[in-house]
Amino acid sequence: MPKMKSKSGAKKRFNTLGGGGVKCSHSHMRHILTKKTTKRKRQLRGTTTVAACDMRQVRTMLPYA
Repeated sequence: MPKMKSKSGAKKRFNTLGGGGVKCSHSHMRHILTKKTTKRKRQLRGTTTVAACDMRQVRTMLPYA
C-alpha cells in the first residue's frame, strides 16, 4: 500500500505541537488593513490553535503530522 499524501496547502499553513495540538496563524491580516482598528490588527498577530471542531479536517489533510 503506498503512502498517503499530505495536502500541500495544509503543510504550509499548519504546524503540529508536541501535545497533539495544531497551530496556525490568524486570517484577515493580508490586505484592506486601513479600515480595521489597531486593536483588531494587534489581536490578529501571532498564532492560535486550531479549534476542536476543525481538528478532524486538519488531521485528514496531514495524515503523518
